Amino acid sequence: MNAAPERCNGPGRPKDLEKRAAILAAAKRLFPQQGFEGTSMDAVAADAGVSKLTVYSHFGSKEALFIETVRCKCGDLLPLTLFKVDVKAPIRGQLLGVARAFFGLMMSDEALGMHRTLVASSRQSPKLARLFWEAGPMQVQAALAGMLQKEVDAHQLDIADARLAATQFFALLKGEHHARMLFGCGQPSAAETEAHLEATVDMFLRAYARNHP
Repeated sequence: MNAAPERCNGPGRPKDLEKRAAILAAAKRLFPQQGFEGTSMDAVAADAGVSKLTVYSHFGSKEALFIETVRCKCGDLLPLTLFKVDVKAPIRGQLLGVARAFFGLMMSDEALGMHRTLVASSRQSPKLARLFWEAGPMQVQAALAGMLQKEVDAHQLDIADARLAATQFFALLKGEHHARMLFGCGQPSAAETEAHLEATVDMFLRAYARNHP
């Protein structure tokens, strides 16, 4: 499944869209590197080549810019089209497509930086952590839960709680590799990554595949 990334541009004139895209690109670079508190709107404006007033006119606040950055990063690597179901196609291949995209997102430098930022600031900024969760992980989990439910309705899977199964699938995918990357203990090779993803999908299907007569 080769899905094109979803665009994160809002309505407006071409020049406005270009500025918005430049601001988001700057935010995607700076937030993972410098954290939420360490990233100023002045720095974002300078990196994007626009005025700080332009940044505020597009996003209103640094908090809103951060959340939109999270949403767009998820949309870049995990577009909603990835979760469209073809009940006539093998479900293993569809789940592998989701698995590869999700793992690529979670293991990216930007996502790892975001994770460290949120963990470091969660006590001081619990609202920011909640908004991050709602803009990113919660949306992705809901998309996979919807996909799984459609496979259940088509009698391809036997799942009592699609939302729970979605959280289990993503937790299995992160596994030890994600923890090792967070601690700077090495990145898996391409072969190790593919073996891990295929084993995870196969385990998931052994648990939830419908037993056809």
